[in-house]
Amino acid sequence: MYSFIQKFHSGWAYLALLLLVIAVVNAFIGLASKKEFTPKDRKIALFGLIGIHTQLLIGLILYFVSPMGLSSLGQMSDKLLRLTSLEHPLINLIAITLITIGWSKHKKLTTSESKFKTFSIFYGLGLLLILSRIPWSLWFQ
Repeated sequence: MYSFIQKFHSGWAYLALLLLVIAVVNAFIGLASKKEFTPKDRKIALFGLIGIHTQLLIGLILYFVSPMGLSSLGQMSDKLLRLTSLEHPLINLIAITLITIGWSKHKKLTTSESKFKTFSIFYGLGLLLILSRIPWSLWFQ
């Protein structure tokens, strides 16, 4: 079971990151070109949110069944175990929280510029945090 969930988490990450990158790029383009915020822009941001929340759910399951997750939390001297049991989950929770805040904040805004700016900031910061804590050595095995 662990092996399947680990491969699913790694595989879904490609889709989740792609959706998030598309949402961030769309927000930056919308902000820079001063275009009108449309339902298409909302859907792009929503797909990014859904993709990353699905990744969170898969990751939470993996965290509790993985030998490199919760069970190895006390072994902070090993860099890889510290990354997988503490840094990766914690930073990604912060990142997903920022993305969710960005989604929630945009609903209260009225101007297109403020919506694109909110997505650019919150989704962009979330993406940077996620990319900073991907266990690249495990991902490309």
